[in-house]
Amino acid sequence: MPRNLDVAQLRAFLTVVEAGGVTRAAAALAVSQAAVSQQIKRLEEALDQRLFERVGRRLELAPSGERLLGQARRLVTQNDELLAAMRTPAFEGEVRLGVPYDIIASIVPPILRGFAKAQPRVRVSLVCEDSRVVREALRSGGVDLALTTETECGRHGETLRTDRLVWVGAARGDAHLKDPLPVSLGAPTCVFRPVAIEALGKVRRDWRPVCEVSRLEPVYAVLEAGLAVAPLLRSSVPERFEILGRDAKLPQLPEFRINLYAPPSLSPAARDLAEHVRAAFSGRRRVHNN
Repeated sequence: MPRNLDVAQLRAFLTVVEAGGVTRAAAALAVSQAAVSQQIKRLEEALDQRLFERVGRRLELAPSGERLLGQARRLVTQNDELLAAMRTPAFEGEVRLGVPYDIIASIVPPILRGFAKAQPRVRVSLVCEDSRVVREALRSGGVDLALTTETECGRHGETLRTDRLVWVGAARGDAHLKDPLPVSLGAPTCVFRPVAIEALGKVRRDWRPVCEVSRLEPVYAVLEAGLAVAPLLRSSVPERFEILGRDAKLPQLPEFRINLYAPPSLSPAARDLAEHVRAAFSGRRRVHNN
């Protein structure tokens, strides 16, 4: 006869471990100490194993508790994911998401994977343009949601992350030593372009454009060939490139915000995609502009 483990007992066990004792675990779970102790006792009876040992006034994991810890975490996580998936309403239709070139490869794929699993009947259409163009598409109704990279956050937007704009070049490259400085600046609508030009102007560094498109494939090709440097967000820099430090004698660039714009009149499917975007940035400070 198969026996089943109680997820509530596993959760109590994990909370005692993470909180460092029964008293704090009871407070975290909003139950009495007696209830937590009883759950631990029943779990030990179900497993026929002692999970904790008392050392002085402290509880420490017994060998069996250490064995259980990793598997208990996986089971509780799977339980929570299953409940969340089943409680999420199923939607149909299409959501148009605007994303700038500079973050689409580093940020968007896991968001789309998670949303596709949760809402397999909703089609996501990507509109990939510079942030300024994406904002215009949002205002005109060309996209439902917009992710942008900007120095500030506009009305009805929320900042999900801040990231430093940095100079990037080929690994062990010497483009940063050339005069005038060869730079890949992006198209005229690229938000990084005026910032980089202004920074170079302040330090009176002569420069020349090498690549003036915002699509990342040609920018990466120019960088990999060692023909230029380019301003990119630190978190989006591929490992094969080098972030140029102060020894490169290039001017420091400002921080940018990764913003989410989700208008109040969103469809249910678009609202759910917005929640997936927020979840991808969870654990980081969010700033709301009303």
